[in-house]
Amino acid sequence: MLKKLMLMSICALTLSSFTPKDNSSKDKKNSELFLLIGTYTSGTSKGIYVYRFNTETGDASYVNEIDGLSNPSYLNLTKDEKFVYSVGENEDEGGVAYALSFDKKNGKLTRLNSQKTFGGSPCYINIDPKGKYVITANYTGGNVSVFKIKKDGTLFPSNQIISFDKKDATEPQPKSHLHCVAFTPEGKYLLADDLGKDKVHKFNLNYTEAEDNSVQFLQPGKPESFDVEKGSGPRHITFHPNGKYAYLINELSGKVTVFSYNNGILKDIQYIASDTTPGADKKGSADIHLTPDGKFLYASNRLKADGIAIFKVNQKTGKLTKIGYQYTGIHPRNFIITPNGKLLLVACKNSNVIQVFKINSKTGLLEDTGKKIELDKPVCLKFASLYNK
Repeated sequence: MLKKLMLMSICALTLSSFTPKDNSSKDKKNSELFLLIGTYTSGTSKGIYVYRFNTETGDASYVNEIDGLSNPSYLNLTKDEKFVYSVGENEDEGGVAYALSFDKKNGKLTRLNSQKTFGGSPCYINIDPKGKYVITANYTGGNVSVFKIKKDGTLFPSNQIISFDKKDATEPQPKSHLHCVAFTPEGKYLLADDLGKDKVHKFNLNYTEAEDNSVQFLQPGKPESFDVEKGSGPRHITFHPNGKYAYLINELSGKVTVFSYNNGILKDIQYIASDTTPGADKKGSADIHLTPDGKFLYASNRLKADGIAIFKVNQKTGKLTKIGYQYTGIHPRNFIITPNGKLLLVACKNSNVIQVFKINSKTGLLEDTGKKIELDKPVCLKFASLYNK
């Protein structure tokens, strides 16, 4: 009997040594990210806001904010996430590019400096793949501004302003409205979406070792641009994870243009409606993103049918099939998908709310979680890790 009891005790001790540890706190950290929110500051919003966001539960908690920025409506982070660059979407001479540092210990943003865009209403900002330049798309200015980044993260004054309007045109010309600047997957080219001229402009990237502000970073590509259907109004473009296809949301026609992509060449292979609202001359489509696995694509629509169009992606051809539509709050602009592909967040500017939707991994359809972040005029959403890269 004594031997039996001793054997039972040894087994219990052995089993206890293999008892799983409580990893709930670790899992929580792995599922949490910083969420940076750009806003329009004509109401109660003060600038850029920082939240912690759980990509599993959809819960969010306020961390910090930086005020004194005028209409930081679009922003982006460097790859190491130490610096944030934002537009100041003001008309005429008020357009600026802001440089900020980001301290992940406390989620604090600190303004470093700002530079004029020399183009009104800058509405998009991007950072080149090597982290050397910042480029803005200036909507009313009809041009693109290029800024070299100093070692401390601040910006040199823009030394390259590229305009697409012909000053010596003898006949009336459509005015350029630049809405997006995006780098191709292999990092060789920059694409600039021109809503006014129904073109996607293309540039080669000119990298040199010069540390000063003398380099002309963007050089004309061959071809210099790609045409889309007349009256489309190209707005935002994104690439499939495999790099073989690109997807362009057109603001005015409410269509998605599907391109095949190879070595700097876009070839349109499909036009498919995102906003099918009858009788609307200008649809107001806004943003476009794919799930991380590239199986589903989403496009936001404003003005008439506030919501998100849902498409399934043919992995062999890149073409789209529309499979659903999710209504949202009023005027959904930018939206973002969590890196784990489980949640989709929508910034609804006129409802003053960020809604959180669950993505069905099998069907791609969306389900409103009921969770939300209330904030005046949210218009841009970006994630950052909680820890230094």
